[in-house]
Amino acid sequence: MKNKFLLAVIVLAGLIVESQAAPLAVAQDQPPDQAQAQVQDQGQSQDQAPARDPPGRIARLDDSTGSVSFQPGGEGDWVTAVNNRPLTTGDNLWADKDSRAEVQIGSTSIRMDSETSLTFLDLDDQTTQLKLSQGTLIVRVRHLDDGDVFEVDTPNLAFALQSAGEYRIDVNANGDQTITTVWRGRGEVTGGGSSYDVIAGQQATFNGTDQLDHQIAQVPGSDDFDNFAFSRDRREDQSDSANYISTEMTGYEDLDDNGSWSYAADYGPVWTPAGVAVGWAPYRFGHWVFVEPWGWTWVEDEPWGFAPFHYGRWAFVGARWSWVPGPIVVRPIYAPAFVAFVGGRGFSFSFGAGVGWFPLGPREVFVPWYRTSRGYVNNVNITNTRVNIAQVTNIYNSRTTNRVTYVNQHVNNAVTVVSHDTFVNARPVARNLAQVDARQLAEAPVACDSQIRPAKASLLGAGAPTRAIPPAAVVNRRVIATRNPTPPKASFEQRQATMNVRTETPGTPQPPVRSANPPRPPVNPRLVVQGTPPPAEQAARPEDAQRAPVQRTVPRPPTTTENGQTHPLVRTAPPVEQRPEQQKSEEQKFNNWQRQRPAPAPRPAERAPSPPPHEEKSHK
Repeated sequence: MKNKFLLAVIVLAGLIVESQAAPLAVAQDQPPDQAQAQVQDQGQSQDQAPARDPPGRIARLDDSTGSVSFQPGGEGDWVTAVNNRPLTTGDNLWADKDSRAEVQIGSTSIRMDSETSLTFLDLDDQTTQLKLSQGTLIVRVRHLDDGDVFEVDTPNLAFALQSAGEYRIDVNANGDQTITTVWRGRGEVTGGGSSYDVIAGQQATFNGTDQLDHQIAQVPGSDDFDNFAFSRDRREDQSDSANYISTEMTGYEDLDDNGSWSYAADYGPVWTPAGVAVGWAPYRFGHWVFVEPWGWTWVEDEPWGFAPFHYGRWAFVGARWSWVPGPIVVRPIYAPAFVAFVGGRGFSFSFGAGVGWFPLGPREVFVPWYRTSRGYVNNVNITNTRVNIAQVTNIYNSRTTNRVTYVNQHVNNAVTVVSHDTFVNARPVARNLAQVDARQLAEAPVACDSQIRPAKASLLGAGAPTRAIPPAAVVNRRVIATRNPTPPKASFEQRQATMNVRTETPGTPQPPVRSANPPRPPVNPRLVVQGTPPPAEQAARPEDAQRAPVQRTVPRPPTTTENGQTHPLVRTAPPVEQRPEQQKSEEQKFNNWQRQRPAPAPRPAERAPSPPPHEEKSHK
């Protein structure tokens, strides 16, 4: 009996040792960074959950006319919208009466018409979920990968875009009617316990809330808003810059009209802006804002000022500044600003507390000032410049820039310095430059982080308070969704203690963190090629026109997120029910639509091929 007890104790001890060694054994089979991250994660409690990687995609306000207003996620204040302001999860836009706005997410364009309320419920690497409470959107999606989600949620239905194409969604003022128009592509409408396919060439009208009345019609003639969107599409389709950079680089369309491309030795294709002001330098004519989860973010004044300040690097070539976009990748990773900081917290210039910065040059490593995983640091660099991974590792591990020689730091007039108040309060930098003598500038420390905490004005940005805001009933209107989005943010005051900013001191690396939205796998910049998106003017597939809408049961995601929270302005679509009598009615509607379709234009007669030259001579 005693021997049996002793044997049991030995076996139990062995099991305990084996269970404790398991994480290390697994870690030995993985790359060092992943292994360390896994061991770190397994030793953390729920209260110490690591930060998520920021998404590699973001939206930007490209253009606006009339009165367009912006509200940062979590805040109650509305301000005038500022072009080139990055937009992300939780942000709100309102196009007032007789106003329009255009938003871009990579190669996707979203146009807002008069009196339209738009909220970004979710925006990350694979998900675009929009809340359209009222008004009209025209959406053009050029590229949709397998696994990508693009959904527009309205008060009575959820419209999921299933392929690249051109779509229009109209929501009436009462919120009980949604009209979906598909010029090209295919979408699925879910609401009222039913699901409908809307295919190219259809305009589908849905009335009601708890139960939908569905009607199909031909796509009507174009109105003024349609023509506006189509003209913008033609401009984008003719972009010369698409020959040099990825079309998934947000803001690439504006480069053609504002500069020129050339070839620079050692850099390859570079873009040089035209007509810039005297004394112009990168990251000077604009202002800083605080956009979570990236933190301090640069907003450039020029209409073209998005892509060159959130992707690639800047170089002083031939006595002028040129933008070096780096390798062509299918989806480059967005960054808030590719700069290194001068001065910062604890350092005072001759005028007092302030901070300076200069643009990073080609092949210089960007170390994020926001918490990220180690893999993110690799990817945000190799998709934006031709850099050696060993360089990234050395800079990342040391967390210091004292030993780095930055090429642009020593270019005349390249360093921009402002006061602490100008930086924090989103004031125009070019109008509030601080004068610092060259000697003091050379003595100022260079760091990856400004080490400045934000104020509420940092979130609101440079927009002025505005009265052009949506009615409260529209803002608070609930919408139908097939997936539960990220819950709304708390206010700035409530979030201050948990903002995604680094707190470690230089020389003390922060432990790797687990990514909830991992970027796409690292790639060798020398082997990267531009992806080939679907044709912009993709015609409807013949088989789409022959299929009637099919009602089917669609599995729905849970109604709560991982932490148990739900979005108060989102209702999960009820399960789809099979109703034989309704399916018969839908079949008749589809057949009527099919019979009313205009006949396709006949193809021109094919010309007979010309005879070869030698045959022509033989007939002479």
